[in-house]
Amino acid sequence: MYRLIYLIALFATLGVAAQQMPERSLVRKGNRNYNKGRYNEAVEHYNEALKVAPAQFEATYNLGNALYKAEMFDRAEQTMTKAAADSLRTDEERAEAYYNLGNAQFKQQKYKEALESYKQSLRLNPSDMEAKYNYAYTKRLLEENQNQQNQNQQNQDQNQQQNQDQQGGGQNQQGNDQQDKKDQNSNQNPPDQQQGQGKQDPANPEQNKDDKGNKQQGEAQAVPAKISEQEQQQMLDAIQAQEDRTQEKLKEKQGVIVRSKKNW
Repeated sequence: MYRLIYLIALFATLGVAAQQMPERSLVRKGNRNYNKGRYNEAVEHYNEALKVAPAQFEATYNLGNALYKAEMFDRAEQTMTKAAADSLRTDEERAEAYYNLGNAQFKQQKYKEALESYKQSLRLNPSDMEAKYNYAYTKRLLEENQNQQNQNQQNQDQNQQQNQDQQGGGQNQQGNDQQDKKDQNSNQNPPDQQQGQGKQDPANPEQNKDDKGNKQQGEAQAVPAKISEQEQQQMLDAIQAQEDRTQEKLKEKQGVIVRSKKNW
């Protein structure tokens, strides 16, 4: 008899607590949907819980996870930022929030931001091996991207220099052509034929020799080498092929480790 009364009193107490903290019931509903893979429904329940209790850490953290699973990475980043900033939580809880924040940023290719989030997670939980892996992987990815950008810039500078050399060579060639025309006109219309500088007679080979009897030859003009449009295109294709190979190597790698091991 007393046992039954005690149970009735206990259920009544739990009912009063549920009415006083309805956000906990909403979080549990969200968790059930999350575990079944119904992430959009989970998002709705977590949002309802946060309307009742905006500072509820569990609802905020789990909402960030559900948004990530639903591939709404920008909203997941915003939500996890709030969870990670809750100074009232334990270091382990905040480390988890920073870890998942880094994953959301990584999915948006915000590699610098993701690297900083993984670093913050390790500061709070230095023994987290998965956070160490994600930090090292993201750092290497940033370095490879920077090296690729430097290579592309170097190739661009080389192409620009070659174009400038080509334009300068064209101007020199134009000046040489003009000088050749001037010399040709001078040969056709000598300014002073009374000085013995008459037209050369092909029938008289002796006239085409200098004072020492050597055959006169025209001075060769130096023409700078030009790069054809086909060669330029080949250079650009080579640069693009190198970039494609780099991207393929990145795709072959495992990528960051994603987890959400806590779901209160």
